[in-house]
Amino acid sequence: GIDPNCIEMLVEQLDYHRSLSKMGSMLVTCHLAHITADKDVSSGKGPKFEAVSRYLRLLSEMMSHQSGVMCGEQINMWVGLLRDPAIVRTNVLSPHLSRVLNAYMTHVVKIRWDDVWDQNHPYSSLIEASWDDDDEYHEWLGNLRSKASQLFRAIGSTEPEIASTAIHLKVRTLLNAHSNGEPRDQLNPENNELTIHSTPCQEFEGVTQPLDNILHGIPSWALDNGSYDEKRTRIRNTIRPLLSELANLIVAWNPNDIWLKFRRTTLLEALKHYWKYDPATLPTGVDSLLMYLSVTDNPPKDRLSEDVVGLRKKSGVSLVAVAKKVPDLLVPWLSQLSERAKSLLSSGGMSPVNEMHLYEFLSCVATAVENPVDRSNFIADVLGSSIRILESPEIQNSIASVEGLLSFLGIAQAASNPASVTDPTFVKKVTKDFEMLFSSLNQLLSVGKRCHEAAKKRPNGGLPLQNLSATVDDTCNFPDEGPVGINELVINDPFVPLWPKILPTVLKVMDVTLRVWHPECQASLLQNNIQRYAVAISDDEAFLATKQDGSVKGVFGEGGTAGSIVSGTDRRDLNLAPRWSGWFNESRNTCFQLLGLICMQRVIFAPELSHLYPQFVAVVANQEHLRSMEHRQFNQYLKQFIEIMMLSCPAPLYQSHLTAILGPVFEHLQYRLQYSWSPVLGTGTLGIESTRPMGSDNCMAAANQLASVGVDQWLIAYYARGGLFVGDLDNVTGEAAVEKARVELTRTYADMLQSTLALKGAWALVLANKAREDLALKRNDPSKLMSGPINKLANGKDYLNADGSKRTLAQLHIDARRLVRIDKLCHFLLLENEQIAGSLVVTIIQCLEYPDAYTCRRCTRIVHRILESVAWLDKYTELLGYRLLSAAVKAIVTEPKWMVGTEWDMINVIRDVYDRLVLGQYLLPGGQGPGLQMSRDPANSMMFEQTKVADKPLMGGGILTATSDFPRRILMEIGMSQEEVVATEKSLSEKRSAKEQKDVFRDLLRVAADKTKQAEGLNRGDNGVLDRAGAEESLLHGKLRQPTVSALPEKLVTYSMMKKKEGSNSPDPADGPWHGNIFD
Repeated sequence: GIDPNCIEMLVEQLDYHRSLSKMGSMLVTCHLAHITADKDVSSGKGPKFEAVSRYLRLLSEMMSHQSGVMCGEQINMWVGLLRDPAIVRTNVLSPHLSRVLNAYMTHVVKIRWDDVWDQNHPYSSLIEASWDDDDEYHEWLGNLRSKASQLFRAIGSTEPEIASTAIHLKVRTLLNAHSNGEPRDQLNPENNELTIHSTPCQEFEGVTQPLDNILHGIPSWALDNGSYDEKRTRIRNTIRPLLSELANLIVAWNPNDIWLKFRRTTLLEALKHYWKYDPATLPTGVDSLLMYLSVTDNPPKDRLSEDVVGLRKKSGVSLVAVAKKVPDLLVPWLSQLSERAKSLLSSGGMSPVNEMHLYEFLSCVATAVENPVDRSNFIADVLGSSIRILESPEIQNSIASVEGLLSFLGIAQAASNPASVTDPTFVKKVTKDFEMLFSSLNQLLSVGKRCHEAAKKRPNGGLPLQNLSATVDDTCNFPDEGPVGINELVINDPFVPLWPKILPTVLKVMDVTLRVWHPECQASLLQNNIQRYAVAISDDEAFLATKQDGSVKGVFGEGGTAGSIVSGTDRRDLNLAPRWSGWFNESRNTCFQLLGLICMQRVIFAPELSHLYPQFVAVVANQEHLRSMEHRQFNQYLKQFIEIMMLSCPAPLYQSHLTAILGPVFEHLQYRLQYSWSPVLGTGTLGIESTRPMGSDNCMAAANQLASVGVDQWLIAYYARGGLFVGDLDNVTGEAAVEKARVELTRTYADMLQSTLALKGAWALVLANKAREDLALKRNDPSKLMSGPINKLANGKDYLNADGSKRTLAQLHIDARRLVRIDKLCHFLLLENEQIAGSLVVTIIQCLEYPDAYTCRRCTRIVHRILESVAWLDKYTELLGYRLLSAAVKAIVTEPKWMVGTEWDMINVIRDVYDRLVLGQYLLPGGQGPGLQMSRDPANSMMFEQTKVADKPLMGGGILTATSDFPRRILMEIGMSQEEVVATEKSLSEKRSAKEQKDVFRDLLRVAADKTKQAEGLNRGDNGVLDRAGAEESLLHGKLRQPTVSALPEKLVTYSMMKKKEGSNSPDPADGPWHGNIFD
């Protein structure tokens, strides 16, 4: 046993040891730059190298302490050292990494806290002294594991021999000790099997993370068959036998307990990194995972236990992970895998989730088949059963009408027979029917996504071209930027030939689902005490609307929202009512994602589907559908379909394919957002009480209003509450859900426009790369293209993107096409269609007034892009010079609390508008840089010359050549005289730097704000985001505030002053602590 006196001593000295570990690691971390710059350290010899080595040895030996807090204090230091290329090149770390690795592999194993409480753990008193309770321990363990992933991977990369030896020994030791489930503690009393808390299960759970990350980190030279120098060859000859034995041990292990099978599954998944180089055990490993898909309880039960369901699900996930990593190595066994999959599917015992995983697994393998025809045929064969289900008379009849769908889901029957929703036989039948429909759609979506991902990873990057030239066409004449036939698209993506078959059914499902939310149908359902829950939000959505913390363990945990929508019951019960909302969400979102997928795969733009495009538009742009969707549904519609379609459409097809859809969508968005926010702003006919959520207590009255007020008026109130019906949910959570829906829709709209205007996302990366290329060309320094962000390491050999990722030839060609789309889509949205442009610009102006700083800040960036694109056009002058500027000025002058932190962004918008429309100045993209003054037109002194980049918004755009009086009118409306306006313009013309011009506007707006404040009283209230910010918060009054940091009360003593004082009488270095001058 362990000497109690030793443990007591460890407890007494714990604070000291912990502080010493923390101080030592902080000392190294703070002097990392000195260590890397020191010549002794870099050469691997000399007194300073020895001093650093001894210091690191002390720290690494401290990690053998029985309390894990020592490791927790040092984790950042070791990760920082391993991430530094200069240190890794030396051998200063190698002697210590074995101790470090073993210490962290020990402490990532979870402690069973029940043993600590019962004093059964050998170090119970030490553990109780290290952490206050199990919550603090689990939080600490989560942070440690998160950081340890980087550590394990870094050690595997820098010292593969040490890492391989350590993990081989660890796994072999565990298998020798626990492979049969010994010791058999914490058993399940029902079947006498191990549980998740049993010692063997916890030990194997702890080794999974180190194994996965170490194998992932091991460099290719340590495992492949390449020719390397003598040192690397020696290391490879050592590693290969170790990892080969490791793989054979895991594959040969055949435990009987469900939870040990689960742990074996995680270990098999980790081997995917090793199988890439040595697939000898791959077939056996995959066969084991396939076998676990059909595992059952022992003894068998009528309903699978949660443990077995978890094992099956994990096995499916692991199969997909392995197939994504090494699909080419599984191709030789594709026919056997297909037969095995058909056997499993025909057995009838698999859940929809398992079936989906199996389809994804096969599709991942199929994408590695070289012949495009064989790939396509195999995918068609795999999905044949799903397509046949969707084409069956039963499914087609159910989606032919709203009545058919409601009957299919058991909603219609609830009206005449309320007891049917809880009848076990009927519930199981309806659930099985829905799972049949949803699983078929979901399998198509999952396989389609996998095929699309694989297509993008091909050498041509998914472009419908066989061979990419080494250089990009500077003429921007791309033959694939237009309608491309399915026969050409199938070369990369084997899923695309299926779309002519499945698109009509997808459109029918989406159409009939959205019709359920039409006002007339909604009103009918809301009047029934049971049917009303079909249009309610789900328990999961209610949970997301609550403020979550670590104490709430999910929807079904203590404090969760399960049973809050349909009071007293949730979707786990044999009751249809709480299931309907989730079913509608699943089917609707799956349809949105499928429509996004057909756009990403470019099939919707193919000539073969031109005859279906009118039907496509009739569903996705149906005015009644747009008007009837709730905010949460419209949110997904924008993210999963509209944004993707705009980014995926080839530039020549904007007019033919986007106009009919974007026109109604943007026009409706203006209407929807206006009436969603008007009660909050107090600008509409409805008061703030209209934003109260509709629940079971008042839904009948809302339903009855439809007949009396008409659809249009009913929809105004519908938008005010976000369209939500929250069932039996409490008022506080219901109001939070309404607020969340309103804000998320507005933010989604702003984010969507940012993506399509190249202000964020993949298109913004294209512009960042172009800026780097221009800089490298200007400075004649190609090394600029080989460096990434400062937080990412670069090897100095590969060309990198601005975000640090590797830049390939295919990406060069893709970026060239994206660059054309960036320019063309901006022009299309703002200059080619009045319905789209007008709705877009007006809505963005309105968004500047909505009390949400996130939206406002992003909309200011969009406004700059709009100004760069259209400020030079007369037809936009009133919209930009009066409506936009008045909204921006009002937001600053009224000083609302929600605006605090975004004032400079808004002032820069004011500056951009005034410079372009009045002063003849244009700015750099994004409203950056000084005002660039244009000269007066020699032919007409009242006008300015137009910029040379007026039609190039990405280079700054143009100006209004004839000065507008609209901005001047705004200044005079806030109290400025004509002389003050003239003086202000003179100042702006003389002071053209960004800071000076923004200061000018801040000063004049402060005067207007003070006048407005006096006119409305000392304040407008004490609470709420719409109230005026106080002087201590306001940007306008920043210069008037007194500094809050007072002068130091005593003389400041700096480090150099101390060194100077110590100069003549400093003690001999030998008299001080041994580590005292490491970094001098």
